[in-house]
Amino acid sequence: MNPPINRRRFLSSTAAAGAFTIVSRHVLGGAGFVAPNDKIALAHIGMGTQGFAELGGLLEDPRIQIVAVCDPNRDSNDYIEWSQHSIRNRIRSYLGNSTWREGATGCPGGRDVGREVVETYYSNQRRENFKGCATYIDFRELLEKEEDLDAVKVMTPDHLHATVAIAAMKKGRHVLMHKPIANRLAEGRLVLKTARDTGVATHLLAYGSGTENGRIVERIQEGVIGQLREIHNWSNRPVWPQYTSIPQDRPPIPKDFE
Repeated sequence: MNPPINRRRFLSSTAAAGAFTIVSRHVLGGAGFVAPNDKIALAHIGMGTQGFAELGGLLEDPRIQIVAVCDPNRDSNDYIEWSQHSIRNRIRSYLGNSTWREGATGCPGGRDVGREVVETYYSNQRRENFKGCATYIDFRELLEKEEDLDAVKVMTPDHLHATVAIAAMKKGRHVLMHKPIANRLAEGRLVLKTARDTGVATHLLAYGSGTENGRIVERIQEGVIGQLREIHNWSNRPVWPQYTSIPQDRPPIPKDFE
């Protein structure tokens, strides 16, 4: 059994001690509310296309407080997306602003965009000005400085999943990771070993459970189609290219990438 998540972060906007003040319900907790010191303090590492696509579930969850975002890119408009303006429109829904970056082309992303979304969402939710989301260029600096951090969500490009997850687990942080665990088998095994050794809570966000595939395997094993001799598999790639070799092109460094 995984250990309970350590909730240590206390965030509030109350007045200085000793002053009479009306305290917001989100500070006190109670029925239907989670007090700040009971929330999971989470850092979001990787503020790109998929990161913003999944951000809404974290923002809406009253048990979670996003306290930091991390990305080497500050703010740019050249991310890849499935359909034009899908991420911009998703961000607009988080912000409650239907005209955010009207006229901008391309797909937005970066740590400053992440902070804007987090702080604006919490401000709208609490009906007060909220400023409590730190930004970092390097995940290692984040893990060193965010001492009250409970967990991280790893939404970086695939080749960094293992590196970030292992570093976080060695700091005692619980890890929520997008697929895949790693790009190399040895790295994947090291991630699993680190999770066992540290005892932190972990969760892999695989796209699907593979339930249908499991049923197919069961039918085959039951001999429904006789002895399996050959499998043909088709893919609609390159709708999202999966490279079998290291790309040789050298695109320019994106604007605001550090």
